[in-house]
Amino acid sequence: MRARLPRPRSAARPTATTLTDTARRIIHLNYGFQLLFNLLWWMPVFYAYQKAAGLSDGQIFGIQSIYYVAFCLFEIPTGLIADRIGTRNCLRAGAVVMTAANLAPVFSPSYTGFLVHFLAIAAGRSLTSGAASAYLYDGLRAEKCDEHYLKAEGTARALGLAAKVLCWPFVGPLMALAHAAPYVLSAASAAGSLACAVALPRLAGSAGEPGAARSRSRSGRTVKSSSGKGSSGAGAGGGARAGGGAGKAGARPGRGAFLRDAGAALRCVARSPWLALVMVQGVAVFTLSRICQVNLFQPILLDHGIAESSHGGVLAAMTVAEAVGSARPQWLSRRLTPVAWVSILSLALAATLAGITLGGPWTVIALLCLFAAATGFAYPIQRKLVNDAVPADAPRATLLSVESIVDRAVCALAAIAVGAYLSAGHLDALLWHSALATAVLLGAFQLVLRSGVLKRHLEENGGGPESAGAAVSAKAVDMDDVRPEADVRPEADVRPEADVRPEADVRPEADAHPQAAAQPKANAQPESDAQAKADAQSKAGV
Repeated sequence: MRARLPRPRSAARPTATTLTDTARRIIHLNYGFQLLFNLLWWMPVFYAYQKAAGLSDGQIFGIQSIYYVAFCLFEIPTGLIADRIGTRNCLRAGAVVMTAANLAPVFSPSYTGFLVHFLAIAAGRSLTSGAASAYLYDGLRAEKCDEHYLKAEGTARALGLAAKVLCWPFVGPLMALAHAAPYVLSAASAAGSLACAVALPRLAGSAGEPGAARSRSRSGRTVKSSSGKGSSGAGAGGGARAGGGAGKAGARPGRGAFLRDAGAALRCVARSPWLALVMVQGVAVFTLSRICQVNLFQPILLDHGIAESSHGGVLAAMTVAEAVGSARPQWLSRRLTPVAWVSILSLALAATLAGITLGGPWTVIALLCLFAAATGFAYPIQRKLVNDAVPADAPRATLLSVESIVDRAVCALAAIAVGAYLSAGHLDALLWHSALATAVLLGAFQLVLRSGVLKRHLEENGGGPESAGAAVSAKAVDMDDVRPEADVRPEADVRPEADVRPEADVRPEADAHPQAAAQPKANAQPESDAQAKADAQSKAGV
């Protein structure tokens, strides 16, 4: 038989360079830092802990609202600090602040103590937001091992998730033995992250040191810059939802540069109704998932008689469900457009909220896991929609940073409403109203999507960046191109923030092929231009 020739694709694949000792040290210390810094043992029980300390629902959720606002406000000044002291020192400062933050409730279990606790967490997370990814990228690039960056980021996120899944089920029993154990263990973890940050080597060429410019990776991810925001392809564990693109952020240091780029980003949104619609949809999904998985998670379990000792196990199961959904968006059928999938998943979120009011304990746990899985599927798809809708000439990183700030501002308002509902004992009403509001918002979204406003805009801007973005976003795409996002959740932004889905290594077509993405209208053929308009209108569902 004739020998089979090797595939051109495999032959063209570059061979990865061998890691140097310094690069290996940087990667391993980064694993330790991100795992320990984000390991918040108190996450499954912080609501019950504050209730036991005598705080009312209004006070608890008032603190959460202040936290969301503080996180937004700290982003800009901490970005300026990073430009001054360097990413390595930023990681050290953030770890010190986080250690002190976790000890505040131990020494002062009062309203003031918990307020200081969350304000310090906002400051600590802002200091490290993107700095860990910036240091890792700069360090590997300095060692000429930058092709290992994506794997290192993804592994760091996976290890962080595994640590939460393994540790959170033990929080309840440990709290029964020593009431302050969750906060003491969180402080110990933060102190461990400080040890990792101190052990980080100084980078060759002063990369990541005071005065060094914050780097932007060639794969399209923006790290800590003067805008104060950062993102990483495989998940940096830095709180925010922003990420995934290159832009003007970081071009000039200083608050003035951020404000100029922010103004340009807002003008871009005003000129592109499609981008505005997609971003509004994203803010709605993000707020709904955050409020349920962070703020309402414990009240729901307590209301259904599920003991505090089980909360860690439930949160661990939800984390696994969300991680699986975030990592496997390609499981969704390709027959529907990404816009349709986000709408369907949003309706699934609303349905689970309504179902929680009707079921028993085991049903509630199953629905919470279903909610987390739907969130995991929705986030990477929604992120790709936003990235595809951003015009090629827009300040992408700054625009996504502004979107992240809006996310948290809306969460701050929602937290106040949650506190008011729970103070009045109306948890079921809150869940039903949230579900109905989601359904109404989705209905309005679909009406606007099919209205003449968007259609006229596409006709007037045919061949421009906006219509190109709309066409790319609305068409049925290969779901294999939709990759996991970074921020999957639970940490008090703490993604709780979830802070958790591996950040997607999504390169929008406009970034990957700038010449093809935005051809000047003057050079376009009339027939091609007319065909592009018709395609964009049909694919956007107009």
